Amino acid sequence: MRSNPHILEINTRQWLWLLREKYGATLTLGTVPDEEWVALKHLGFDAVWLMGVWQTSAKAELIARATDSLVKEVTALKPEASLDDIAGSPYSVYDYVLNPEFGKPEELAALHVKLNELGIKLFLDYISNHLSIDHPLTRTCPDCFIQADPEEVKYHNDWFFEAQTDAGVRHLAYGRDPNFPAWKDTAQLNYFNPAARQYMMETLLKLTELCDGVRCDMVMLSLNDVHEGTWGWLLKKQGYNRPAAEFWPEAIRAAKEKNPHFTFLAEVYWGLEWRVQEMGFDYTYDKVLYDRLRYLGPSDVRGHLRAEKLYQKRSVRFIENHDEMPALTAFGAQKSLVAALVTSTLRGMRLFYLGQIMGVPTKIPIQYKKFDVEGDSAIRKYYEKILKIADHPAFHGGEWNLLDVRPVAQGDETNANLLCWSWTQRRTLKMVVINYSPTLSHGRIGVSAPMSGKNYTFYDEMAEIFFTRPADEVKGSGLFVELPPFGVHVLDLEF
Repeated sequence: MRSNPHILEINTRQWLWLLREKYGATLTLGTVPDEEWVALKHLGFDAVWLMGVWQTSAKAELIARATDSLVKEVTALKPEASLDDIAGSPYSVYDYVLNPEFGKPEELAALHVKLNELGIKLFLDYISNHLSIDHPLTRTCPDCFIQADPEEVKYHNDWFFEAQTDAGVRHLAYGRDPNFPAWKDTAQLNYFNPAARQYMMETLLKLTELCDGVRCDMVMLSLNDVHEGTWGWLLKKQGYNRPAAEFWPEAIRAAKEKNPHFTFLAEVYWGLEWRVQEMGFDYTYDKVLYDRLRYLGPSDVRGHLRAEKLYQKRSVRFIENHDEMPALTAFGAQKSLVAALVTSTLRGMRLFYLGQIMGVPTKIPIQYKKFDVEGDSAIRKYYEKILKIADHPAFHGGEWNLLDVRPVAQGDETNANLLCWSWTQRRTLKMVVINYSPTLSHGRIGVSAPMSGKNYTFYDEMAEIFFTRPADEVKGSGLFVELPPFGVHVLDLEF
């Protein structure tokens, strides 16, 4: 996989529904027409993350259909939708085998081979924090989960459920992020129990044979100090001590011994990204950039881009995924498209969501079985354009530099609104200039490229026009740029 790879997240269930409608056939992962995968390759995707391929829990489906907030969300999206249109959450995994609704297990293995032959890597989910509420392990190894006695349950009855186990009735904890209500279709693993760690390690090692990498859900919840902070008050009473070692370094090391090129992508927040990278993760979510692009301004974005180079190389840049609101709605249409250009041309892994590149402005619940929301063809064409631009080798094998933008005149401080960086590879210079503000802005940018004549000839890949500037001027005071609100240049200079 090349540097700064492009990865597309696909909700597997919804995408298969869309393809079944398109082709009028009951498709499985093994029978998706090759042209669909080839089209993704032509868009420049190095990898696809097929989200939600695993067998989900039957009980989780019943819980989803009984969850008022989810039912309201689905019926607000499609008033004619029925409860039959709601599936169990993909994050309530009953077994790490292909969901029978999507095909036979061997189809997933065959798809892996097919994608690799096309030059596309396959990423799948690994949910480390919890398993489904009715997972077989809850019966055979209740001690692999967080438990409480009936007296303790009285004080937190919304955190626990009764489970029938081989050892009798036990009160197991729902999976939980300490900052949010419990996920009541899941059971919380006990990471201070070596048996639970061993089970999850063995599960992970099986995945190294099925795909090229895993997107690991809510990684920070299984870190020792976080796990202790959330559940330590119970674990200490039960004789569980905090392990000396973390789970992840050992797990990643074991996986890479089996498959040296296996890639780990972490969903992680709370400022723990660098720490998780040091444990061996190849990439970590860059939610900080997302928040700065959405809520703050160009100076805050610029400050973030001055972070340590290795950290940036391992960051996952995104403005949309299945958890976030559609970028068109969250950012506003104009700003979202500019933000997409930012994330498409920075160092790190560049993550796109299928609904995002199709121009879908409405959030589709991940439990909804259909993909019957209209997209916007103009938005799709825009993404096709920037994906083609960012597919150029310079954006993957070149040297990246954050550039300063100087003011054009005393008292004009609009240069602060301009974000600018370059990619240099051999005799090619790419310059991305973005006015990340609602104000007409000007600036001058230094160009580090040899002079091959009296003029520099630039090609603006967004506007699809050539223009020339005197080399002496560009080398002296800098390249003058003037951009309207949320205007952009992607400049190509061959020298």
